[in-house]
Order: sequence, then structure tokens, then C-alpha cells
Amino acid sequence: MTQDAGTIWLTQDAFDKLTNELEDLKGPRRAEIIEKISAARDEGDLKENSGYHAAKDEQGKQEARIRQLEDMLRRAEVGETPPNDGVVEPGMVVTVRLTDFDEEEKFLLGARENLAEGDKLDVYSPQSAMGAAINGHSKGETVTYAAPTGKDVTVEILDAEPYRA
Repeated sequence: MTQDAGTIWLTQDAFDKLTNELEDLKGPRRAEIIEKISAARDEGDLKENSGYHAAKDEQGKQEARIRQLEDMLRRAEVGETPPNDGVVEPGMVVTVRLTDFDEEEKFLLGARENLAEGDKLDVYSPQSAMGAAINGHSKGETVTYAAPTGKDVTVEILDAEPYRA
């Protein structure tokens, strides 16, 4: 599976969850905030009306989330869980060993929205320096890439298995 720099890989479940959240924010939740603002405005002087300012702040955060969701869904590439073949691709939980530091890291290659609620697994974008370098490589391979700092980093792919929520 190849991705351009703007694509976000999502499972169908994650895509559906985000779509439902967007519909809720643009429908009932938007109407709810408009009612709060209107009720607070009716109370009088807006300069000292903390309810009005709180509702406007909530509206701003909600509208920002709506824009974020619309952008993510527009750029989404919906895919199935990848096969358990040891090849690194979006949707895989990857374990690498950073050879210079002899440290292991385990992460999901994909988007944070694919994680099950409460899952504390780190997430690396396929467009990140490491994500782009290891994408398409297999368990057992060693890959060297240039980190954002310009330093070369060498990682050994220890494992790659499909993420299961």
C-alpha cells in the first residue's frame, strides 16, 4: 500500500467512528452550542457574561475539531488490516531496535485514530522519517535513514504484525 504525503491510513472502523463524530458535531452538538450562546446573549452585557464567553470558547474548539475531522476524512485511505506477513506497512505494530542506542521501540505505523480507546501504544505516521524508511521492509531487515536532525539512524526491524484492537 503506497501513500502520498497527505494520505492518512485508517481502518474502516476508525473511518466510521470519525464520520459519526463529525456528523454529531455538525448536527446536534452545533445546535446545542448555538442555543447556549443565544441564551447567554439574552442575559445582557456580553463583556462580563462568563457563560457567553465559555460558550463561544467551546464553539471555537468544536469548529476546529470539525475542520480537523473534515481534513482527515478527505485525506483518508481506508484499508483492511494488513496480512500477517512480517512486511511493515500502515496498520502494523512494529518493533524496531535502534542499533546506536541498543533500545527497542514498539509502535503502530498509521494514525492515532486507529487505536482502540485506552491503548497506550505509540503511533508513528507512515510519512515520518522512520515510518517512510521502514515502510515496505520486512522483519529481520536493517534500515538506515536520515532523522530530522540530519543524523543517520539505523534500525533493525524485529517484528511487524497486524494491529488488533
